[in-house]
Amino acid sequence: MHYDVITFDCYGTLIDWESGIAAAFEEAMERDGVRIDRNDILRGYAAIEPLVEQERYRKYRDVLTETAMRVAHMYGWPLSYSRAEFLAESLPRWKPFADTNESLHRLRTRHRLGILTNCDDDLIAATIRDQLKIDFDLVVTAEQLRAYKPAPAHFITARERIGDARWLHAAQSNFHDIIPTNLLNIDNAWINRKHEPALPGGEPGHEFADVKGLADWLCE
Repeated sequence: MHYDVITFDCYGTLIDWESGIAAAFEEAMERDGVRIDRNDILRGYAAIEPLVEQERYRKYRDVLTETAMRVAHMYGWPLSYSRAEFLAESLPRWKPFADTNESLHRLRTRHRLGILTNCDDDLIAATIRDQLKIDFDLVVTAEQLRAYKPAPAHFITARERIGDARWLHAAQSNFHDIIPTNLLNIDNAWINRKHEPALPGGEPGHEFADVKGLADWLCE
C-alpha cells in the first residue's frame, strides 16, 4: 500500500532511549559512589514513568526528573529532586539507533514524515537538530496537548493535521502506540526491536524488527 505520510514515535523507536537513560544514571551514580545494575534501572524506569505520566499533566522534563528520583529511591539511593534533573538534561544527547538516520533519509524521498512524541517541544527540537538531523513535516508533542500517549489526543490531532492523506504510524511501544491506533482504526507498523509478544489489543497491521525493515518495505 502507498502512504503519503509516515509518522513515528521517537524515543525507543528512532532514539535508543534505554542506552541514553542508562548512561545518564551511570554518570550520576559515579559522582555519588552508587552502583545499581543497568537492567534494574531500566526495569524501574519502565514501571514508574507511566505512573508519573498518569498522575497529572506535567511537562516531560518534570516527568523525567520525578521518575529518576523515584527509581533512585527504589534502590536506596537518596537522590534529591534537584539532582534528579540530570536525566532531562541528558536527553538531547541520546543517540539514534544505528538504522534510524539512513532509513529516515530514504523514506524522506517518498513520504512526508512526522513525529508523535510524549515529550516537550524544546526537548524534541534538540533531538531533531542534534541527532536526527532531518526536517519533519509534522511534530505533535505532549506539551502541545497536555496529554500523554496512550491517550488518543496525539493521534486525533495528527489526523486533523494530516487530513485526507494516506497515513501510517510506526512505533516501538505496543502499549503507547499500537493499541491506541488500533482502537482509532489508524494503520500502524510495530517496530518490535525487542522481539516482544503483542499485548491484548496490540496486534499490529505490520511488524518489523527495526526502522530499516520498514524503509525496505515502503521504498522497495
